Amino acid sequence: MNSPARLPGRISPNALLITAAAVPLTGWALHATALYKQIATKDKDPLTGLLRRDAYTVRARRLLARHGDTTTVVMVDVDHFKAVNDTMGHEPGDAVLAAFGARLATWAGPRAAVGRLGGDEFAVVLDLAADRRQVRLQQLVRMLHTPVVLDDGRTVDVAASVGAAAPDVLGTRAQGALERAAAPPRYAREP
Repeated sequence: MNSPARLPGRISPNALLITAAAVPLTGWALHATALYKQIATKDKDPLTGLLRRDAYTVRARRLLARHGDTTTVVMVDVDHFKAVNDTMGHEPGDAVLAAFGARLATWAGPRAAVGRLGGDEFAVVLDLAADRRQVRLQQLVRMLHTPVVLDDGRTVDVAASVGAAAPDVLGTRAQGALERAAAPPRYAREP
């Protein structure tokens, strides 16, 4: 017959109270962490890691309200994306979208609102003063026209149509009006 294990000494009432309180608190902390992760991922596009449309819209509106005339709205369409999917397959197409997402996030920085609006359309709202706008937009176009190297070593030549609008030029901070004004030319989009 086995006898119960005995520890030397007594367990104090304070130690017992602390242990009794710590166990549920640890469970709640783990639960809260899991919920936080779920909430954070619901706002992010799983392919690109960028904000989804709703989360982007909320953040973009805050930036436009906070920074006003020094903001710039940038709209990006991946050119000929359908051809990449049709000729190379969806996996390379996904790699192109993920690369564009990473490039946009790097270019815009952590304080910007960078979102994937759907398919091959992206949007950025960032604090970008007028005197730096042209140089920074040219930098973005160069980044987006750099070929994407796939995991298997193949490269995909890519291009993008980029448009920009700013409140100091249009005279409005309305997000919809700025996005419409920044929409890239229609001729560059897929039919």
